[in-house]
Amino acid sequence: MTINRRNFLLSAAGVSVASGLALEPSYSYAQSSRAPTLVVAASGTPEGFDGDALRANTQEVVIQIYENLTRYGRKTVNGRLQLDPTVIEGHLAESWTISPDGKTVVFKLRRGVKSPFGNELTAADVEWSYGKSFAQKRSGLFFSRVSNITAVKAIDKYEVEFQLSAPSGILLNMLTIYSPAIYDTTEVKKHVTPEDPWALKWIESNTAGFGAYHLESLRAGEQAVFVSNPNYFREKPFFTRVIYRAVPSAANRITLLKSRQVHWIARPTIHQVKELEGDRNVKIEGAPGRSMASVRMNVGFKPFDDVRVRKAFNYAIDKELMRKAVFLDTGEYAKSFVPPVVDGFDPSFFNYNHDPAKAKALLAEAGYANGLEVELLYAPESWWEEALTIHLADQMKSVGVTVKPTKITVADLRARAAPSKLDMPFFCFQEGPITLDPLYTMLAFARSDSVGNRARYKNSKMDEIIDEARYTQDAARRRQLVSEAQKLWVDEAPWIMTIFPTTFEAMAPNIVGWVPDYHPRWSDLRFG
Repeated sequence: MTINRRNFLLSAAGVSVASGLALEPSYSYAQSSRAPTLVVAASGTPEGFDGDALRANTQEVVIQIYENLTRYGRKTVNGRLQLDPTVIEGHLAESWTISPDGKTVVFKLRRGVKSPFGNELTAADVEWSYGKSFAQKRSGLFFSRVSNITAVKAIDKYEVEFQLSAPSGILLNMLTIYSPAIYDTTEVKKHVTPEDPWALKWIESNTAGFGAYHLESLRAGEQAVFVSNPNYFREKPFFTRVIYRAVPSAANRITLLKSRQVHWIARPTIHQVKELEGDRNVKIEGAPGRSMASVRMNVGFKPFDDVRVRKAFNYAIDKELMRKAVFLDTGEYAKSFVPPVVDGFDPSFFNYNHDPAKAKALLAEAGYANGLEVELLYAPESWWEEALTIHLADQMKSVGVTVKPTKITVADLRARAAPSKLDMPFFCFQEGPITLDPLYTMLAFARSDSVGNRARYKNSKMDEIIDEARYTQDAARRRQLVSEAQKLWVDEAPWIMTIFPTTFEAMAPNIVGWVPDYHPRWSDLRFG
């Protein structure tokens, strides 16, 4: 009996050949004469397409569909194109004017921007889209609130006015992200009903944006197919189709990539990266990460209500040893809660070099001369969490601290880390700023009422610093305040600061153009 090796590999990887997912033989890293297709293997198909109601695999695709008024500039570093967080340029908007008091910003939209349905972007689309986001009271409303946005109103066909409660130092940065998404309301309003005035049900499984791609078809649990927007206002995307396959097993995604059956896989673990290095069928690229592998100490619980304990835990950790053992010599030391990739990162205040003697002295001062025992919760959400937990527990023994690792589900971790609960005293968590702005990082994680402040850290001085930075129009003063906030954070030590893991992407060797961002953008990619 003869076995077709390519079909065998597809079946072994848990992908149905009958579903039409197999790549044509021309995928031997040579460009096909047909319209090029990008094939992505992910953990599943998107469970929705609403950026205000993120579900599994939603965030990875909505950035391909919905774009906003501004975007970061780009620069070449060591021959590679990267985002430039110091430059904000027009995107769907071509220009803007700010009133003298900083409370009104008028954006002039780029003319001729069209959706895949052929409808032109207007100020009414922007006004409606923000109204939807405000009504939902989810992600987009949070992003708008931290930007001080109170209302969005169309002035005429191509001008839209943003009204702010106070001047905002981060508005233009926040407008680089996908939420609130800007919809083609001519199309969306066809699906509005009295019971569903924002067409939320339709948006769950359909798309109508002004971005580079548009959903063509969806088979839940199998694949989603996206096609390029023929009216896209920027450079025409190289890939006219993107097949987004559901391949739940990470090992199977690796098999498909190595056997030249997909072009891109969801972010691999560091161990998979090491396994793939040197394989001629795979290209690995890395970039500085913006999410810290943090261990958080909830200041609402003993012993973490005592800053001496929190500092002791930071001194007890040998970060170099952890970087080698857990992250296999990759990643950057966390010397601030602001990621190194963000303009405004200031590592000058970090002083937690490995010092077990100092850690023991601080614990003794806090009343724990004979040691203490704590439970450390973690979930298998990121590849590093279990290894880091075990390694940290082993290191803490040297200062008389017994750490008991306890594994919980991802759902439980997320539920208990929600602002309404916050009942975990000591736990692993990874998240980073969605936009490359230090002030947003502080608003997200350090202010007393921040949604990302999952360790109940409260300091009125920190709130004052953040609020002044949030409202000032003086760029030099804002930068000074950003540094002051980082100094205070280091002094207060609400997290054990470990490593910012490197972001790795695994792709076919003939894929070029990746620009590191929160998620890869398909419109940047091409065959090289």
